[in-house]
Amino acid sequence: MKKTLFLCDCLGTQEIDADALQGSGGLICSRVHTALCDAEIGAAAQAIGSGEVMIACQQEAARFAALAEDLGAPVPDFVDLRDRAGWSDGSGDATPKMAALVAEAALETPLPKTLDVVSEGTCLILGAPDAALAAAQKLGDLLAVTVLIPHADELPVTGSFDVIVGHLRQASGTLGDFHVVIDAFQQVVPGGRGAPQLTPARDRARSQCDVILDLSGGTSLFPAPEKRDGYLRADPGSITAVADAVLAASQMIGTYEKPLYVRLEPSLCTHSRAEQPACSRCLDLCPTGAISPAGEHVSIDPLVCAGCGACSAVCPSGAISYDAPPVDHLFRRIATLARGYRAAGGQGAALLVHDAHGAEMIRLAARFGRGLPAEVIPLEIEALAGFGHAEALAALASGFACVDILLAPNSERDVLQAQADLANAIAGAAPVALLDIADPDMLAEQLHARDTLPPLIDTPILPQGSRRQVARLAARTLRPEAEVIALPEQAPYGAVLVDTDACTLCLACAALCPSGALGDNPDLPQLRFQEDACLQCGLCANVCPEDAITLQPQFNLTETALTQVVLNEEEPFACIECGVLFGVKSTVEKIMEKLAGNHAMFAKPEMARMIQMCDNCRIKAQYHSENNPFTGAERPRVRTSEDYLSKRRDH
Repeated sequence: MKKTLFLCDCLGTQEIDADALQGSGGLICSRVHTALCDAEIGAAAQAIGSGEVMIACQQEAARFAALAEDLGAPVPDFVDLRDRAGWSDGSGDATPKMAALVAEAALETPLPKTLDVVSEGTCLILGAPDAALAAAQKLGDLLAVTVLIPHADELPVTGSFDVIVGHLRQASGTLGDFHVVIDAFQQVVPGGRGAPQLTPARDRARSQCDVILDLSGGTSLFPAPEKRDGYLRADPGSITAVADAVLAASQMIGTYEKPLYVRLEPSLCTHSRAEQPACSRCLDLCPTGAISPAGEHVSIDPLVCAGCGACSAVCPSGAISYDAPPVDHLFRRIATLARGYRAAGGQGAALLVHDAHGAEMIRLAARFGRGLPAEVIPLEIEALAGFGHAEALAALASGFACVDILLAPNSERDVLQAQADLANAIAGAAPVALLDIADPDMLAEQLHARDTLPPLIDTPILPQGSRRQVARLAARTLRPEAEVIALPEQAPYGAVLVDTDACTLCLACAALCPSGALGDNPDLPQLRFQEDACLQCGLCANVCPEDAITLQPQFNLTETALTQVVLNEEEPFACIECGVLFGVKSTVEKIMEKLAGNHAMFAKPEMARMIQMCDNCRIKAQYHSENNPFTGAERPRVRTSEDYLSKRRDH
């Protein structure tokens, strides 16, 4: 049964063409209601009770969800056509944008993978006695509270919470599994008259807790403290901030579903090989410290990961990919928006990428200002930093004239700017821009002031495959005349340049190349390179003993990038005994020049000749040479049955 899209013009404040939207996303449109959440809610109840429904109203989603619960029916899907399209002043026909938004909302979103996190309510409160003990009084009846204070001037006598004295040395973990180390640790001795007594102080005392309430006013215990689940930090001088933190702590008890934001494929990771460093892009930018080295690859602590998505955007090999939802779902959303807009008669369009903060700005701009232009199509995503150069190029090659990324106060600006610069370098202009605007009216004015957008491209791509594959396909679509595009530093695409005068063809680089971009020829002394596979991880340059390798960031769009080319080759050396080709002629000659007659092991001519032999001939020559170190005494004759019989006869 096809799903029905229930339309409402919200008391006549927007125009909706039901006939034009018919069939968008495979949905059947209802007539246009005017007060679906109020006077006409009976029609909504009947539709919800009958089954497959999508309601074109996001503001009253909670009301319709409660209605579905009362009816014992599934909660309907929702799409916001009003704030994102209908409420727009003087910006042309919004019907194509509505059709695109409906088609995108009809896509099935994969269910997220989650991990259960259990908090039993064990709370550690840090800070000066005044603030910490006051917070403990409020939480003592709700949580198992322990207060850590730096000195024991005035210890309260209470049974609703515990008090310890000491200095926090170290803290790690996350909600439900914090580990702390305390120096000068002292506990209150129960019983007795007068002031409470304390146990002797000891260092490196270890304990665990589920929640940490930090009212110390000092440096945060963790990087990116606002992203650490279970760690609540407030300025002790702000009554409002402390009250908010206490309220949040009181709710942190029970079982929670922690999303598994990213997926790691260790075999693809290019962090290191043979203890030599290579790629560290994700390690350098992870705001929470959830990523750490683990031998030749990295590991990700899913409980610490806050899901910013930056690691997915910068990972050159695809070893780390965003998975809540997967990257390919985002590609499908982009392509669906462009295709739906084009099918409904839309011409030029811009993509506005934003998160929940941006969604609120759009709602405010629509209700109190001009709203979004009809040609600006919003795309809300969870992880703004996960929208990298591949996603931006996919949007441009799908038909969007430009991509605007609306920043939020906590956005990873450096990551987004680097990815936008890379996308612009590949696209050949500046169609990708960051909008650092905090005022809804200013946002609307800037978008309305833009010049007319060019029409959609004639041959849009279908973004499928890995991020690298999509980026290459998009680049060839956007710049069909280009051959090699220069890229900024740290780009994940490029060439390897070899100084042939310095290179000795030791092939250490080929042996350790994690992506297989560098390789050898088993029949000839050659160093081969396939540019399309190069991740610019830098491992080859780090392991080269001659410092003969440098990296050149670039995007080769020609067919040569997909084939192996020879970076360096030399004439092979022929074994002086059997004529088999082995090694490099110049290298063998250099070794002969340095060792023959100059080293004790090669003082004699017959020993020096072994340098010029292949492996098999060298072993044979060594075995048959005089003073062979492998030669032992003559083997004894094998005893036979006749030997035993003759011995018996002799006796």
